[in-house]
Amino acid sequence: MITGEKRRDGRRRILLCSLLGLLWNTVAAQIRYSIPEEMEKGSFVGNIAKDLALELSELSEHGARIVSRGKKQHFALNVRSGSLVIAERIDREELCAQSAQCLLNFNILVEDKLKIYSVEVEIIDINDNAPCFQEEELELKISETTALGTQFILESAYDADVGVNALQDYKMSSNHHFSLLVQTGVDGIKYPELVLERALDREEQPTLHMVLLARDGGEPVLSGTVRIRVTVLDVNDNAPVFTQSVYTVNVPENVSQGTVLLTVNATDADEGSNSQVRYFLVKIPGKTSQIFKLNSLTGELSTLQNLNYEDAEFYMMEAEARDGLGLKGRTKIHVTVLDVNDNAPEVTITSITNSIPENAPPGTVIALFHVHDRDSGENGQVLCSIPGDLPFKLEKKVDSYYSLVIDRVLDREQVSVYNITVRAEDFGKPALSTDTHILLQVADINDNPPTFSQSAYSAYIQENNPRGASIYSLTAHDPDSEQNALVTYSIMETNLPLETPPVSSIVSINTETGILYALCSFDYEQSREFQLRVTARDSGDPPLSSNVSLTLFILDQNDNTPEILYPTFPTDGSSGVELAPRSAESGYLVTKVVAVDADSGQNAWLSYRLLKATDPGLFSVGLHSGEIRTVRTFLDKDALKQNLIVAVTDNGEPPLSSTVTVTVAVADSIPEILSDLSSQTSSETQDDSLLTFYLVIAVAVVSCLFFAFIVLLLAIRLRRWWMLQVVQASGDHVGGVTSSQFLGIDGVRAFLQTYSHEVTLTTDSRKSQLIFPQPNYADTLISQQSCEPKESPLPTHTLLQAKDEQAFFQQAPPNTDWRFSQAQRPGTSGSQNGDEGGTWPNNQFDTEMLQAMILASANEAADGSSTLGGGAGTMGLSARYGPQFTLQHVPDYRQNVYIPGSTATLANAAGKRDGKAPAGGNGNKKKSGKKEKK
Repeated sequence: MITGEKRRDGRRRILLCSLLGLLWNTVAAQIRYSIPEEMEKGSFVGNIAKDLALELSELSEHGARIVSRGKKQHFALNVRSGSLVIAERIDREELCAQSAQCLLNFNILVEDKLKIYSVEVEIIDINDNAPCFQEEELELKISETTALGTQFILESAYDADVGVNALQDYKMSSNHHFSLLVQTGVDGIKYPELVLERALDREEQPTLHMVLLARDGGEPVLSGTVRIRVTVLDVNDNAPVFTQSVYTVNVPENVSQGTVLLTVNATDADEGSNSQVRYFLVKIPGKTSQIFKLNSLTGELSTLQNLNYEDAEFYMMEAEARDGLGLKGRTKIHVTVLDVNDNAPEVTITSITNSIPENAPPGTVIALFHVHDRDSGENGQVLCSIPGDLPFKLEKKVDSYYSLVIDRVLDREQVSVYNITVRAEDFGKPALSTDTHILLQVADINDNPPTFSQSAYSAYIQENNPRGASIYSLTAHDPDSEQNALVTYSIMETNLPLETPPVSSIVSINTETGILYALCSFDYEQSREFQLRVTARDSGDPPLSSNVSLTLFILDQNDNTPEILYPTFPTDGSSGVELAPRSAESGYLVTKVVAVDADSGQNAWLSYRLLKATDPGLFSVGLHSGEIRTVRTFLDKDALKQNLIVAVTDNGEPPLSSTVTVTVAVADSIPEILSDLSSQTSSETQDDSLLTFYLVIAVAVVSCLFFAFIVLLLAIRLRRWWMLQVVQASGDHVGGVTSSQFLGIDGVRAFLQTYSHEVTLTTDSRKSQLIFPQPNYADTLISQQSCEPKESPLPTHTLLQAKDEQAFFQQAPPNTDWRFSQAQRPGTSGSQNGDEGGTWPNNQFDTEMLQAMILASANEAADGSSTLGGGAGTMGLSARYGPQFTLQHVPDYRQNVYIPGSTATLANAAGKRDGKAPAGGNGNKKKSGKKEKK
């Protein structure tokens, strides 16, 4: 209960101190607060809005914030409530160590107004640290001969707090030999000492144990203890004594690690081992023991780390000398660190603008920054500067703040980006400096219209261009950036003549690229040039634009053929004939071909030449004049009607030409020649129509014959294969047939039976017709045994059914009427070595040759204008075979029997038997035979 009341009283005191500090700050026209340490995060410190006489809305609207010099942000500003609160728990001992007063300084920046206010907060110590000793147990070795009243220095307790919360006194447990004496040094630190009140007797009590208590003055009181063990030594009555009570040394902060700063020295009046002294640094809390080292044998004090004036300006420590029996002597060492210029100035940018419009007025603030140098004296004084050729200047503000402002008007088109180097340089020797780079973008405004590189443009386009093709490209440059430099193109509608189509129907322009496209195909013969005005407009606000004129010149192409003006093609049905008298001399001007070309230049240069004429050597045409003149005089044999085809060609690439047919009538009397020309024309027309009709009939007949021949040939091949299979399958039945009915060569036997057909060819002026009468049958081989009544070797019904098919693959011997003389044989005369009777050629080559001749003769017969000659029924054969060579004289070559494996041809057996020579081939006999069996 008492403890709770004490805490409330302490809080009341803290709040009272804070209130008094606030009132004092208000009177002194500066902001200062006092708060105790170890307050919770978010605890209230003070009302900034009220103390700065600002409205709460101004804090948030004008961008008020805290600018701290340190690395940590201990406080935070609540712009909604205007309160200054603690950002994190504050430990006074960590910030200020043993300093009597602990102050934290920072600034409040109102960014929009560019106003800075200094704030100072005092951290009040609270009793949050208890006194503590470095060791849990202290050991003292005291000789038994030590005189009464001898004082023994003990290790001091350490309390991180200050003031009343720091160490106040010591208290020792009761004993019979020692009392506690507390002394206060010059620095205000209390040192405990043991005073020997009763002589020691090692034999009675060699070791004594006590407890030392250290207490502070805080509320509540905190304390710490250490155990003391006293070992009674024998006969050592002199302790080491230092030559100086205080050792002082001044050291620059840039001394190297391991440098010897000073040497301490202590002497002992004893002799022997009792006079041997060793040196030690008394252990003290903090970083001192980690920075310095004392050589235990030589007493040299050296550095373990580099010194830093900005961390600590001086160090205080104690050195202890011990002899062999543990007697001690102490001295103090003061090390003062001298500052050197080893810290460059630090520049902290508080507020910065990375982009500014080019029309910003002079005096506009770009950046606000703070400059600080950790050195002292001249080494800590800083001067800031920027290059003189920049349109900016520096203005010094309060508390080492600088502002960078615009000094003169900016132009983005000249310089779009500024890399401003702010140099902060101190006054040390040598001087140190820090460069800070500020990158400033100059924002564009639309102050430049698009411009073309020329005041006028000309473009040349070939006519007959494809629709939609690009014909020209215009580019306008705008020195502005982004939207202000985004150029769009358009075509202005101009006042054109009424017959001229609008510009929008002729060309179009890509609004983004400026490429012109043709919407139609240009015609040089209609329009030779166009005038346009193109507008380039940027996308700024407001937009700026510029115009340029463009002339499109159309170039001619050779796209027009020469036009024949004379002679013109008659429209009244007349023939349009030019007359020339037979008495005309050489060089007589018959007529003149007149032509023009719609193109221009060399595309319109025309030349004339004669392509075709009835009599090529009778007329000539002037190359450039087109005059048709006679080359020689007319002869009686020259045709009355002369047709001339004249070509007119231009000089383009590629050249184009036109033709005209000129009919020239050669006569002295106009009515006479007109009647002759009319009759000649009608007869020629009739002959031409008949000739065309005959040619069509002949082609159709030849095609049908060829197709029938192919089908017949395939049927024969298939029938032969099938019969061969039948004969092989029925070998047993064929064996019963008498040998007289077979003819065998080299072991191959074939059944012989012939058929004879009569062929008659009728021919008229319109058509040709082949007539096949009923066939007559004749046996080539007759056997006496075949008359006897017995069964046929092959089934009768089979032969009857297949008699038509056998007509194709069984051949009868040749008729004696089909014999040719040596001069009448087909092929080259004397090329065949047959018998004297002139039998039909028995090889395949001559046979196929004759077939080709027959087909050719059929084609000639269909052509009434054939020059091969031949009368009716001759099939148009050449005179080599004579008129008597009719189709009846052509033998049926299929009657020849070809035996596989042999080149022999079976002749007519009857002819051989009768001993008659074959008859001539120029008769018109009909051979009829009767079917006999022997």
